[in-house]
Amino acid sequence: MINEQIRDKEVRLIDEDGTMIGIVPVKEALKLAYDKNLDLVKIAPQANPPVCKIMDYGKHLFEQAKREKEARKNQKVINVKEVWLKPTIDEHDFNVKVRNAIKFLKDGDKVKVSVRFRGREMNYSERGQEVLERFAETIKEAGVVEKKPKMEGRNMTMVINPISK
Repeated sequence: MINEQIRDKEVRLIDEDGTMIGIVPVKEALKLAYDKNLDLVKIAPQANPPVCKIMDYGKHLFEQAKREKEARKNQKVINVKEVWLKPTIDEHDFNVKVRNAIKFLKDGDKVKVSVRFRGREMNYSERGQEVLERFAETIKEAGVVEKKPKMEGRNMTMVINPISK
């Protein structure tokens, strides 16, 4: 709440430089704020009496938006990239998938490695397990297994996190 929106009889007033003025009527606090071409802003409405501060409200909003924007800029968004394998994958194809996964991990993304079983391949799920374990062993210098291989329907999946620097 700012200026005329404040409906309390008395407020504890803080000056623009942070000095405590004391408990004053709202009309007097508003007059002090208007004399300095600033706003009266309620900063602690739950206190008894409420605490108000004399400040430039527009500048305060701008600074707050600037801090929020800076905080958003410093956040790291982690994407999950997916690599599909087959239980009968050939050596060269396997190496290509490993290179792609290492590239994703170096960029800071998680990698979800999935083995897709089709038809009778479901009977040989241990082959998929071996492929995923070999994949994890090959990629261990770039990533750490977060979620061990697990069957989900016709797919076996494993999640790998990048190694933090």
